[in-house]
Amino acid sequence: MTWKIVVDSGCDLKRLENPKEGLNFTRVPLSLQIGSEIFIDDEGLDVAKMMETMYATDSATRSSCPSPDAFLQAYQGAENVIAMTITGSLSGSQNSAQLAKNLLLEEHPNVNIHVIDSLSAGGEMDLIVLELQRLIEQGLSFEEVVSAITAYQEKTKLLFVLAKVDNLVKNGRLSKLIGKVVGLLNIRMVGEASPKGELELLHKARGQKKSVQVTVDKMLKAGYNGGRLVIAHANNLKICQQISEKLREQFPDVDIIITETSGLCSFYGEDGGILLGYEI
Repeated sequence: MTWKIVVDSGCDLKRLENPKEGLNFTRVPLSLQIGSEIFIDDEGLDVAKMMETMYATDSATRSSCPSPDAFLQAYQGAENVIAMTITGSLSGSQNSAQLAKNLLLEEHPNVNIHVIDSLSAGGEMDLIVLELQRLIEQGLSFEEVVSAITAYQEKTKLLFVLAKVDNLVKNGRLSKLIGKVVGLLNIRMVGEASPKGELELLHKARGQKKSVQVTVDKMLKAGYNGGRLVIAHANNLKICQQISEKLREQFPDVDIIITETSGLCSFYGEDGGILLGYEI
């Protein structure tokens, strides 16, 4: 059987490590508009240049989801397709992916396809992709993979830490007063993805050291017990190392994967931010 895992660029992973024969991974990019410039969030994106442009621009910025046709093209060529998008509360990407599923089944009614709303972004999406690869490479049937990944998603969560909120202020998601306080007082905003896929702020921590402790405390309170985690960071390897050290004090054998944020997650998480996905 041939398989495809299709994601949008809310997922930070660019490729799978050593996929078995018959398994392909495809990433469908969102686009990001900053002023008059359009940045496509594919492998060729210079994220640093995009962020520099964003911080030099006073006007509101926005992201645009892929078209149904972009997903439809990505779905082609496999007997079994599992697709996943960034939370539907942030983007129309989920709607495009679902429309493309219907179009695919009109053309190829014998293809098996399942579309997941991650209800999240970044590190949690990365975790789900890695689990999908593991399940598929076990030789499970399509139905077994769908059942297992649905159960797995119930046991994953996302925490994020924001060191900057310029973009949120520009787009009216946070007040200018909060934006000034974050900048002047070295505040870190710690939050999580809710069960409905909304990104909710939970805590304001003074300084990075405090935000690391708050993050670890939130994980433990949620039931974290040494499972795998993925930390996607926007130019802040140090906080990843600090969180890793804290967790390894209690869970020496924990599997921690550190990666850089995609253009989209850098756009929302901003410079210094992280999106941490973990198993409970």
